[in-house]
Amino acid sequence: MLLGAMSGGGVVVAVAYAALAVVALRMALSYKSALYAVRRLWRWADEWAQAYQYHEVPRFACDGGGAENPLFRKAAQYVAALPSLEDADAASVLSSASRTNGGFSLQLGPGHTARDAFLGARLAWTNRGDVLVLRVRRHDRTRVLRPYLQHVESVADEMELRRRELRLFANTGVDGSTGTPRWASAPFTHPATLDTVAMDPDLKARVRADLENFLKGRAYYHRLGRVWRRSYLLYGPPGTGKSTFAAAMARFLGYDIYDVDLSRAGSDDLRALLLHTTPRSLILVEDLDRFLQGGGAGDAEARAARVLSFMDGVASCCGEERVMVFTMRGGKEGVDAAVVRPGRLDVHIHFTLCDFEAFKALASNYLGLKDHKLYPQVEESFHGGARLSPAELGEIMLANRSSPSRALRNVITKLQHVSGAAAAPRPPHRRNTSWSGAGGPWEEQAARASADAADGGEEAITATAACGVFAKDAPMREFKKLYGLIKIRSRKEGSGGFMPLHGGEAPSPANGRGSEHDKER
Repeated sequence: MLLGAMSGGGVVVAVAYAALAVVALRMALSYKSALYAVRRLWRWADEWAQAYQYHEVPRFACDGGGAENPLFRKAAQYVAALPSLEDADAASVLSSASRTNGGFSLQLGPGHTARDAFLGARLAWTNRGDVLVLRVRRHDRTRVLRPYLQHVESVADEMELRRRELRLFANTGVDGSTGTPRWASAPFTHPATLDTVAMDPDLKARVRADLENFLKGRAYYHRLGRVWRRSYLLYGPPGTGKSTFAAAMARFLGYDIYDVDLSRAGSDDLRALLLHTTPRSLILVEDLDRFLQGGGAGDAEARAARVLSFMDGVASCCGEERVMVFTMRGGKEGVDAAVVRPGRLDVHIHFTLCDFEAFKALASNYLGLKDHKLYPQVEESFHGGARLSPAELGEIMLANRSSPSRALRNVITKLQHVSGAAAAPRPPHRRNTSWSGAGGPWEEQAARASADAADGGEEAITATAACGVFAKDAPMREFKKLYGLIKIRSRKEGSGGFMPLHGGEAPSPANGRGSEHDKER
């Protein structure tokens, strides 16, 4: 009997050792689970040792009217965006109309908790159905509670504004009955973002930081006594992405776009247009230099005065939280310095033709390439001084998106063509050359020179040769015409009248050697 008891005890001990071995093996194989268990144990001990205060946020007001508590809705939106929600014990998965996170969103499950941190204090939200419970340490409540709730409301408002549909407005004239400007609008669906725009990474980072500081700068601007507004000048050659960058700015800010056509509004209408824009909007004025330089000198001064009034007049102070973006096709040299000075245009961004770094960003966006065996050849072509606009490069890649290698070869060919044209300019080749004068300046100059040659002018023939008629691309019939004219002229002058075409001294008829030479010929 004693032996049986001992054998039974040995079995129990063996089973216990086996269980411990299994647990140890499980922990060794899944160290993350072990760390998670340790964290939970430490958290439980810390919570047990701390004194907390609990604040309930009910879904409906307690006055019996049944109205929804706005703070509950905002707190629920805020908690759903917490990164710690992914580590919560349970969460509800919902389908979302947003394109972020694969079209799905998380919400805190009933009876479970999500943690947050603010100003060095640790807080937690618990879902109890129609009530959200905020837990905060007792010694932190005075310092943290009110600022934290204000932070929750501001973040929720920002999220709600970013979710709303952006719209594009364009001025279409003035209402005849009321005299107020009319804005036509449509959903703003431009897909450009700051991440997809091809530009210098450092410059893009500076612009992003400037926009973020503007979004958070209401109190700072008011403390300085300045209108909460920011203005940008985007200038550079056509096709360099200025309009696309303005669209990306609006997408990043979550602002509506008001596209102002200056040519459709007078000075009073411009002020009225600005007054009828809404806060959180981007006001876009394209081709500012073309508008300022249009018309005569007096008209240009009047246009500049209208633009200055639009930029910083009294009416411009009536709208805050606005970003104004002006674009120009050329440089700033031909524009009045008063228009582009700081205060009117705060940030100046120069858009240039693409270099190799910008090309790699475009290739990553259009072709999904991070590197390629043809990149060294492309880089060599760019280092040779050739430049293309983002629009040109994008069109090449878009047309050859099924074959990245073919796209890169076409880019290399285009760069070599641009580089060769810049190094050795030549008259444009025209398939249909004529003497009618309807063609380009080369053909017109050649026609005038040939007409003068028929009248016997020596300078005309030299000009004809200089302007490229004797180039290899000229049609054979033009050679025959000129040869006939020269031959007729030489016969009229008799012996010794033939003029060499390139730099030689014409033989003088006075010495008689020219006639003897003709007789020998």
